[in-house]
Amino acid sequence: MNNSFIQDRINTTKQQIIAYEDAALALGNGSIQSYTLDTGQSTQTVTKLNLDSLQKVIDSLYNRCTTLQTRLTGSGQVIGKPSW
Repeated sequence: MNNSFIQDRINTTKQQIIAYEDAALALGNGSIQSYTLDTGQSTQTVTKLNLDSLQKVIDSLYNRCTTLQTRLTGSGQVIGKPSW
């Protein structure tokens, strides 16, 4: 994978994080009962009952973004173990 492809994936993931966080915040403040979530790839309607699953998706997207950024910069963590 080249750097421009990875950067495009990072940008797309960040846009999805924003969309999911906006939905979670709108539903969490109590002013609305449902929210139409548009990630740029799909559109779905979510309700307050979906807050737990929204948070799981947000966490997953943050993990994906971190992984992609690590791939882009080449900075990772290597843990060595003794061979005995």
